[in-house]
Amino acid sequence: VRLVESGGGVVHAGGSLRLSCAATGNGFTTLTMAWYRQTAGKSREEVAMISNTGTTNYLDSAKGRFTISRDNTKNTMYLQMNSLEPEDTAVYYCNADFRFLSDIYQGTYNYWGQGIQVTVSS
Repeated sequence: VRLVESGGGVVHAGGSLRLSCAATGNGFTTLTMAWYRQTAGKSREEVAMISNTGTTNYLDSAKGRFTISRDNTKNTMYLQMNSLEPEDTAVYYCNADFRFLSDIYQGTYNYWGQGIQVTVSS
């Protein structure tokens, strides 16, 4: 399975971007999905998460501005980011937990996407 992010770019403060993360491959079930972000010299932080039943949670600074969603029929997760601020500038990473049909132990496996740049100019 691979996680492929898209939708990043450069936007002015106050603008919007929509990130997408598609899980590609076969024979898996997608569990919890999340968006993280990281800037140079800082630890990666979780921005938002969504469970496979739709429960969501947000970083305090993202509440009211960002909306996480998923389309289970497409194995795709989204992050709608509105009212963007320069402080939102970072590399955004998709993260997801999977179970594989071929795994007799039915363990949970965690994967990361390659990351996508979001730049908000002031």
